[in-house]
Amino acid sequence: MDRGGPRRMRIYLSLRTDERDPVHVKKSPPPHFWKHNRSKMQPSLALTVPLLLLLLVLPGQPQSLEEEFTPSSVNCDQSQPEYKLVKSVPGSEDEDGLCHCIVHLSNNLIPLKQLEQLQSIAQELMDKYNQELSRETPNYSLLRLELEGARKLVDQLMAKGEVCEAENLLSQLQSQVANASLTLKLLADSDQRSLCAFRQKVDVLEGRLSECERTKRQEDSGPPLPPGSCAHRGLQKVSRPFVVQLNWRGFSHKAGVWGRDSGPNPDSSLYWVAPLSSDDRYFDSYRLYKSYDDLVLMKNYKEWTMGYGDGSGNTVYESFMYFNYYGTHDIAKVNLSSNTLVLQRPLPSATHNNRFSYAGVSWKDIDFAGDEKGLWVLYATEESKGNLVVSRLNTSNLEVEKTWHTSQFKPALSGAFMACGVLYAIRPLSTRQEEIFYAFDTTTGREHHLSILLDKMLETLHGINYSPLDHKLYVYNDGYLVYYDLSFRTLKHRPARKVSWLSTVPNPVIPNKTSRP
Repeated sequence: MDRGGPRRMRIYLSLRTDERDPVHVKKSPPPHFWKHNRSKMQPSLALTVPLLLLLLVLPGQPQSLEEEFTPSSVNCDQSQPEYKLVKSVPGSEDEDGLCHCIVHLSNNLIPLKQLEQLQSIAQELMDKYNQELSRETPNYSLLRLELEGARKLVDQLMAKGEVCEAENLLSQLQSQVANASLTLKLLADSDQRSLCAFRQKVDVLEGRLSECERTKRQEDSGPPLPPGSCAHRGLQKVSRPFVVQLNWRGFSHKAGVWGRDSGPNPDSSLYWVAPLSSDDRYFDSYRLYKSYDDLVLMKNYKEWTMGYGDGSGNTVYESFMYFNYYGTHDIAKVNLSSNTLVLQRPLPSATHNNRFSYAGVSWKDIDFAGDEKGLWVLYATEESKGNLVVSRLNTSNLEVEKTWHTSQFKPALSGAFMACGVLYAIRPLSTRQEEIFYAFDTTTGREHHLSILLDKMLETLHGINYSPLDHKLYVYNDGYLVYYDLSFRTLKHRPARKVSWLSTVPNPVIPNKTSRP
């Protein structure tokens, strides 16, 4: 093997993605080797040329192709050319005179990872692009930033020099990124215009809807009703519950009743609270307050005791308390100013002793109610098969003036109240909600169904009383004093008739004859 003088060196590279993959560098074989193996080696040479260019050009500063001779630790080092890029490495010479050198190249010399990273970014962008297209409002800003990053990476790789096959790949990627950016811009502009037009339509529709709801609310609600007024078309809605306080006897007294005097006197501001005994049946004491402030502050009250009340169906009407006499189907009347029993008489055919009480509320067989039309009593009879019966009472002698029969089974209801001569029945929906679902008009004798939800703080509504003076519903909810504001539908005013001035002929005016002096 001739070792004298410089000569061209052929290098065979085996490239892998591992950062520490060995690269075998071989010295050029003898001439007889090329003579017999030229056809076999040409394809390998065609592949090694661009890879060698990648090795020498990318990345960093362009590398020189000049050769230099450095001594090696083996016999082939005297004639072994070495590029500046590859430092002195150990090697060995085989029987055929081939010099084997193992060179470990770092991965940053070849932009394979950058190319893989670019392909990975492109695939990730396509996935995100498809994902964003499936959404209602694509995040075009994020996609635009990522495409800009991909474009910069391609420009950096292109700026490092011509890379043969790699240059074509980079040019294709650069073109794809530019096309994707242009498509993204067009989509963003188109969607922005469509979105703006759609939002304008939605704003117009929302404005019309708000105006319609406001008009409807004004027509239905109207101005607040004056005390004792029935100038409305029935119950419309119930407010959220307002908790006043726990009853004055404590939490153990879960059953009871409270409210405001439901008589027609607008100057009356009498409030009363009547918790039952701890057995949830016996009505034995009550308190009277002259104003709502006194009730809240628990001052200026009168506390009375009595021993003959049964259940929580009490009400106060014109400064008299009405209740079911203990253990009987009698109804009784007590003068609140003196706490004296004024009148007691039986209610015809009414059941008692928990025969047809409300659902979840015991000992409320007879339930009193006061409203704008007078004093009422709600109960059930054996003849009605447990269905709710409504009777209007004469407050002077407690005689039944008129009776109406409903289709509602009383034990299926959780309570009822009267407002402007209309019975409203309540049923439980859950432990936190009730529904006013039924109405019976005693004026027309007609009944109808409705659905007005009534939220509650605790599970059981014991005493329920309506006051026509402030249109509130006073509820005794498992020991707590709660009230609701009621809203009613206002009457629709009919437009006045137009007067046709041509239809009436005015009477002729006859001038008065004046007498001459």
